[in-house]
Amino acid sequence: MYKEMTPREVVRELDRYIVGQDEAKRAVAIALRNRYRRSCLDEKMREEVFPKNILMIGPTGVGKTEIARRLAKLVKAPFIKVEATKFTEVGYVGRDVESIIRDLTENAVRMVKDEFAEKVRTRAEVMAEERLLTLLADPPKPQKSANPLDVLLGKAREPEKSDEEKNAIALRRSDLREQLRRGELEDRELEIEVEESAPQLEVDGAPIAIGNIMGDMLPKRTKIRRVKVKEARKILVAEESSKLIDQDAVKEEAVRRTEQSGIVFLDEIDKIAGKGSSNGPDVSREGVQRDILPIVEGSTVNTKYGPVKTDFMLFIGAGAFHVAKVSDLIPELQGRFPVHVNLKSLTQEDFIKILTQPDNALTRQYAAMLEVDKVHLTFDDDALSEIARIAMLANEVGEDIGARRLHAVFEELLEDVSFNAGGDEMPDVYLNITPAYVNEHLKTARQVDMRKYIL
Repeated sequence: MYKEMTPREVVRELDRYIVGQDEAKRAVAIALRNRYRRSCLDEKMREEVFPKNILMIGPTGVGKTEIARRLAKLVKAPFIKVEATKFTEVGYVGRDVESIIRDLTENAVRMVKDEFAEKVRTRAEVMAEERLLTLLADPPKPQKSANPLDVLLGKAREPEKSDEEKNAIALRRSDLREQLRRGELEDRELEIEVEESAPQLEVDGAPIAIGNIMGDMLPKRTKIRRVKVKEARKILVAEESSKLIDQDAVKEEAVRRTEQSGIVFLDEIDKIAGKGSSNGPDVSREGVQRDILPIVEGSTVNTKYGPVKTDFMLFIGAGAFHVAKVSDLIPELQGRFPVHVNLKSLTQEDFIKILTQPDNALTRQYAAMLEVDKVHLTFDDDALSEIARIAMLANEVGEDIGARRLHAVFEELLEDVSFNAGGDEMPDVYLNITPAYVNEHLKTARQVDMRKYIL
């Protein structure tokens, strides 16, 4: 957890996946540590300390989103990325801005539920195995739908089995248990009864279940699915985990994490910046800024899990700010993003580092994927330098899309290999990528920058 990590350790972890941008990494690492420092204060002082939101300024593809996403993953914090421009679409109403916090809370609930499910997984697997053995040894006979009144009066019951039948079922269960644990029944099909989720409507964040009147008295709606044993096990483990988990505790913990640890990444924030005008899109842009402002400065949003305060969430804004400037944002919103960090455009040396240093480097990704089809890729150092040079040239000739250009270059470079690889008769192929191979297979390498000839 983040409380155990110093800013230096956070930066070191981010360096495993993101090249350069030290200023931005330091800023988010300090913001993260400040959360822990705040949690150690007494309650009176803690309520007075607010996070210092961050505004990242830099061109596309240099790592803004990746820094925020990796940071949230590193500390297991609820995270959501949202495009600020989506709220300028036709049909937009100011209340929809609150959907950011509702979605963030949903992410937190899903995260906490997974953690709680992992704690009870062993018990759930044992209970699921017992149910699975019952379905295999004594499958339920198809019945006509029971009369709800009979269910209420306790009349809809299955007839009792004789002692001989019970002994035979017990023997079958014992045999099936051994086969099940040896993995011999994974592909056998069986019918399983699963609960059918009732449709819901949401009004101002509060769920309204359709047909929920007398829902606790009447039997729940179910449906029959025919699945293989391996799939049935997953369904039953999920059902048993849900029964063992305290759902109220999940909601409380999820709301607490959302309020205290939530990270909201507002991308394309420069697209809603613009000088005030009496007509044109600027009015809409300023309106979006004013609608986002209450959430960023601290407010309470109603969700299906209860009210959620946004006062102590960390907001990270990001934008290229090519056309608009930070000063074009309304002053109130500027004041809510006091920490400004500039991210630099990537150089050819950065591209080489991106291809070699991160744990998820593209060279490692493509080598691992093609190895599935018996193609063993290796790269010469000079070839990687040539790929970086070509990617840099492509960004100069066309739009500068940063590190994303490497994806386009790699797809073109390995198109023939990716297309022809695969099949049972495919032999093991060892392919070493050299500078000559790169120049032969990349059309981008033969493009000329015409801008330098324009007067």
